Amino acid sequence: MTATDNQPAADTTGTSSRLYSYDLAPTKKEGRRWGAYNVFTLWANDVHSLGNYAFAIGLFALGLSAWGILLAFVLASLLLFLLLTLSGYMGHKAGVPFPVMSRIAFGTKGAQIPAAVRGLVAIAWFGIQTYLASAVLSALLVALFPSLRALEQTTVLGLPPLGWVTFMFLWAVQVLIVSYGMHVIRKYMAIAAPTTLITMCALAIWMFVRAGGSISWSTAQPLTGGAMWLQILQGAALWVVIYGTFVLNFCDFTRSAKSRASIVRGNLVGIPVNMLFFAAIVVVLSGAQFTLDGKVITSPTDIVQTIPNLVMLAAASIALLVLTIAVNLLANFVAPIYVLVNLFPRRLNFRRAALVSAIIGLVILPWNLYNSPVVVNYFLGGLGALLGPLFGVIMADYWLLRRTRVNVPALYTEDEESDYHYRHGYNPKAIGAFVPAAAIAVILALVPAFSPVAGFSWFIGALLGAVIYAVIGDRRPDAADVDGESIAVAAE
Repeated sequence: MTATDNQPAADTTGTSSRLYSYDLAPTKKEGRRWGAYNVFTLWANDVHSLGNYAFAIGLFALGLSAWGILLAFVLASLLLFLLLTLSGYMGHKAGVPFPVMSRIAFGTKGAQIPAAVRGLVAIAWFGIQTYLASAVLSALLVALFPSLRALEQTTVLGLPPLGWVTFMFLWAVQVLIVSYGMHVIRKYMAIAAPTTLITMCALAIWMFVRAGGSISWSTAQPLTGGAMWLQILQGAALWVVIYGTFVLNFCDFTRSAKSRASIVRGNLVGIPVNMLFFAAIVVVLSGAQFTLDGKVITSPTDIVQTIPNLVMLAAASIALLVLTIAVNLLANFVAPIYVLVNLFPRRLNFRRAALVSAIIGLVILPWNLYNSPVVVNYFLGGLGALLGPLFGVIMADYWLLRRTRVNVPALYTEDEESDYHYRHGYNPKAIGAFVPAAAIAVILALVPAFSPVAGFSWFIGALLGAVIYAVIGDRRPDAADVDGESIAVAAE
């Protein structure tokens, strides 16, 4: 959905200007454009991100066999299909973005807590992913024009001149795309998805041929017995954790879905089917490389850089850039935009919030964050651990206590008698469930003594948050179930 200053306003009678804007309003059901293919392309792009390949190939390096990797992804995909479908249904019914959806459980003011956590994680990773993509572009330019290597000999604020050029170029491209709103993002994904799938499939076939049609199904010392099953379960759990951000704010996209069926079909092909395809490519890439030289690669970029033909190298690198931009737009750009609009609805629309978010992602100098294990592991890891408890509280409130009944117009009013005002705009019971669950999740994720269960911290936090809130929260099965058509705007 795109906001511009000259778009017609909806009927906002009774709404607060501090809670409502065009971009935060619920979407009209008849104006929604996202079908099953659009939902599928979201996953087709995001699943095949460079970071995900690095994680999955890491399972092979840890001694998990090809069959173990496939089993881990089967388990993870089934869990994600369930979680994302539940989350997606919420967005489709209410038609609101995540910061507004959070008002249901946390209150009209308390919703800033989950929104801020999600936004901070996203902005940091937006900058980091843009930096990683710029490194691929820099490597490609040096391969095409060797004289550019001279621009990598010095650094300015931790980044060489060539790195600044490529980073700012990709930064500007993403700002330009997102400035046109969700409509253009949807179209970009539709083009990027087949490009990604074809490129990665071609890369896997090329590696399979290079390896003589035979691949290694495990490393020299594969895991067995209990250690193998523990690694499979941890791998599946960590794969779900990677999508903890999407699980939380999937409504940012499904608010524009045409129907529940389109969400289910898109998720079915995009998650279980597509993830098994992804796992198969990982097995071929890592197994073929291990067959060739006994080494385990860390990323598809390691293979791309070995392509002997310069034209093929350029094509593969560009495809990876297209993919990385798509992933960044989906996972790390849309979420903070809605967070900022929710914070300043009177001053920011979708386009302005996109620019502010991008500027923050630049000024934090993300390459320095990425190169600091302390920042990545403790700051971003700690924030990530908070996502599980937030998800647990929000899901328990919507599905268990409210039984999916939501008064959408009440999400936009500051009336003290409204359903979501609670106590001065905050729901103390939601916060009371979130805080202890979050504390336990962060401890499990970051304290070395709990490293054996660190991979399950998201699940433990989500379960604790849901159980605590289900016990102390107010059951509201008779609450009003009112859609937001009176204040809805056209969806894209």
